[in-house]
Amino acid sequence: MDPVPRHIAFERLYNFRDAGGYCTGDGRSVRCGQLYRSDSLAKLSARDWEHFRGLGVRTVIDLRHRREVDMRGRIPDSDGIRYHNISIEHRPYDQAVLSPLIEPARFLADRYAELAEDGMAEIRQALELLAADGSAPVVIHCAAGKDRTGVLTALVLGLLGVADDDIVADYARTGLVTDRLIAEWRAHHGGKTPRWPGFGQAPAGAMRLFLAGLATEYGGVRGYAAAQLGAGDSLVGALRNQLLSG
Repeated sequence: MDPVPRHIAFERLYNFRDAGGYCTGDGRSVRCGQLYRSDSLAKLSARDWEHFRGLGVRTVIDLRHRREVDMRGRIPDSDGIRYHNISIEHRPYDQAVLSPLIEPARFLADRYAELAEDGMAEIRQALELLAADGSAPVVIHCAAGKDRTGVLTALVLGLLGVADDDIVADYARTGLVTDRLIAEWRAHHGGKTPRWPGFGQAPAGAMRLFLAGLATEYGGVRGYAAAQLGAGDSLVGALRNQLLSG
């Protein structure tokens, strides 16, 4: 059982959690309280905002499309918090209206592979922000904190040296709040139910297939980062210095 408490309670956020505490292959660990992943911070209530500020967050990386930001809002400008809107998704789609016949794990894994292919420049930019001195604590978020956030978090954890099993487990934890994700969608859509049964799910198989694809194509996350992002030893080393303890 994972000894680190992951989900952090907020009034309006349901998928805010700490990505720290995972061990790396060289005996170190990801520092707790330094790397968070979340659903949209635009939903923060006044009480949530006070709780959020108490975490000492310095950097927010918002992976949503600009139109999502314009429609749903973003965190307010605040002293001490640097906000960056970096959309890594270039082929947007609506999961709620997909065919009920589509199998979730394979479909999502293919979309994640597209993110890794299409969003190389933006992913590199996000890694540079994460590796910068004084950037942490950092929050990575999108709308639900599942797909775009899941891919970037998986890549970061992989570069830090976290084992695939732990990366998969971290991703799949969104499944604990799938019901709330669906309820939120229904509240914004007149009480309707998403057409695709896979909506809101985070099946472990999706992340396993995505990581397996990177392993086949590039030898793993580190190989992908070097070949496609130009993220060599210097950037990876800086990332590890910022986020690892031990």
